[in-house]
Amino acid sequence: MSANIHKDQPLLKAGIPIEEAKRAMILLHGRGATAESILDLAELLPQEDMTYLAPQAAFSRWYPNSFLAPLEQNEPDLSFALERVDEIVQSLLAQNFKAENIWLAGFSQGASLTAEYVARNPRRFGGLMIFSGGLIGPLESSQQRLPVMEYDGMPVFIGCSDTDPHIPLARVRETAAFFKAGKAHVDLQIYPGMDHTIIQDELDRAMKLLSD
Repeated sequence: MSANIHKDQPLLKAGIPIEEAKRAMILLHGRGATAESILDLAELLPQEDMTYLAPQAAFSRWYPNSFLAPLEQNEPDLSFALERVDEIVQSLLAQNFKAENIWLAGFSQGASLTAEYVARNPRRFGGLMIFSGGLIGPLESSQQRLPVMEYDGMPVFIGCSDTDPHIPLARVRETAAFFKAGKAHVDLQIYPGMDHTIIQDELDRAMKLLSD
């Protein structure tokens, strides 16, 4: 396999220094966006004990095609993206962060990458925030995905428009059902007519998860 195109991209940071932090949040940006743009969530979801880490994707996208495309059409970039997220998680674990103090959040393509990473790397993370996204793979997949282990009450927020042109409602609900089947505590919110964005109610619900 060729070299990971995402590996040597910048990793931006916000919040308190990682050496002083008790919790960490990995933030994944959407297609055509930047690590700098998703780092706005550090200011919108402020926590006094948290450091925020936002990796940049090569070419400003984690994988080239729709998240609903056959998996092979997004390779090897999808594997590279999952590997990059895992590299950051493993670095935090090596710095004595417990998995339950590591949060993952993403928007759009980054939200789908976040969901897929936690689905493929199941453990009881601090929490998962999926802003307009869902599990990766074709809609017509004949076999329903089931978690390989329980998430032990991990909080999950999923927010999406009912008319998002990029994300079928069926996949959003399927993603919620996947994590519920794994015994996560899922807050699924479908917003009528919402644009492809993050709104205040989503931020309020995310803040509640962080505070609880």
